[in-house]
Amino acid sequence: MTTVSVGVDELLARARRGVRRLTPREVRDAVSAGEALLIDTRTDRQRARQGDLPGAIVIDRTVLEWRLDPASENRIPEATGYDVPVVVVCRQGYSSSLAAASLRAVGLHRATDLAGGVEAWIEAGLPIATGPADVRE
Repeated sequence: MTTVSVGVDELLARARRGVRRLTPREVRDAVSAGEALLIDTRTDRQRARQGDLPGAIVIDRTVLEWRLDPASENRIPEATGYDVPVVVVCRQGYSSSLAAASLRAVGLHRATDLAGGVEAWIEAGLPIATGPADVRE
């Protein structure tokens, strides 16, 4: 049996198809207004180097779906329903697109990501958090 691989570029294109990715300012405004959950999936090292985003909840990518699926026993309290807008962020906006697609597959149909990731946030001159990160295990 021959396995046909689509490759990561096609997988990424499929994950982004039909999805409106948000700009850094749109993310900041939605989070500030309480209209979206901002989920940071960067590694500890990346966060230490780049800083944390105001209002972000840090969730390790390995447990993301379990923490955000409202039907999961291991969900975070903010995971109240499948209609909750979720914005996933990573360093450059690649793995966050795949993570958001996985959340949509779980049923979180409003999941999207920050186009350009934290690098775009910093480039836009938006603030970095000064307090401790909200890390969820």
